[in-house]
Amino acid sequence: MSMRRNRNGVRKERIIMLASSALVLTALTVTGVYVRSSHRNINENNVLDLSAIESGAEESAENNAAGEDMGTIFAEVGTDDLDYDPFFQEANSVNVENERIIGNEQNKPAGDSGKESEEKSGTDAQSGKGAQDKSEKEKEQKNGEDEGMFDESSETMTETPEDTEAIATTVQPMLDFGDEDSLVWPIVGDILINYSMDKTIYFPTLQQYKYHPAIVISAAEGEAITAAAEGRVTSVSYDPQLGNTIVMDLGNQYELTYGQLDNITVSEGSYVTTGDIIGNVASPTKYYSLEGANVYFKLTKNGEPVNPMSRLKE
Repeated sequence: MSMRRNRNGVRKERIIMLASSALVLTALTVTGVYVRSSHRNINENNVLDLSAIESGAEESAENNAAGEDMGTIFAEVGTDDLDYDPFFQEANSVNVENERIIGNEQNKPAGDSGKESEEKSGTDAQSGKGAQDKSEKEKEQKNGEDEGMFDESSETMTETPEDTEAIATTVQPMLDFGDEDSLVWPIVGDILINYSMDKTIYFPTLQQYKYHPAIVISAAEGEAITAAAEGRVTSVSYDPQLGNTIVMDLGNQYELTYGQLDNITVSEGSYVTTGDIIGNVASPTKYYSLEGANVYFKLTKNGEPVNPMSRLKE
């Protein structure tokens, strides 16, 4: 009897398990069908209707072909619904000239003055006159900076700090050649005629004795001549005896004179530094035909000759 009872209990348990499994499978199946149906409805709602877009494009093309402009499109729209001004154009657009503010006046078309005055009156009522005046001053200041601070009444340009700085940088250097300063040789060569102011000296071409306030240095025709010291060119001229000459101010009443030059590279008023090329050796004048090509070199202080050999570096 006990064996039968055990068998019956096992059968009941199996039947219960099979029934439970069937119920679970049925519930899962119903849930899956429901979810799939909901997902399909969502996808159908998200589908892009291309036919509607094509019909809208065709309608827009027909409107353009019929020559409808912005005035026609907004004709049926009241000013209470849309603040549209058919005469307004965005700044910097193709058909607009930007307003240019000079001083306290604006260059604007005469036809727009009435409308702008009405708009300004409304703006003043809302934001106050003080805010508008402040905006106008900021615009004036900005335009003044962009246009170099142009003064319309005087029609002259006001100097900016940058202009003042540029002018200051053009100040010429201070020349300060002192009694202890030395000179460099303008060209390398032998002394053909030496300095002599205490006694006369013989000139071969002239075949006579005379005082000589300078030195004559032998050179090759076409050779470069350099500045013996820093200075400012005060004179570029021609002398029948010395040929093309240059006089240069060294400062402190000192002056240098160069003679027998060709292809001069400096002009009156120009500043040169030591070693700068100032010209080339020219063919000698008839007064120095026997001496040959040379450079005439003279140093003076307060107009009085100074022996240049005492200042030239060895």
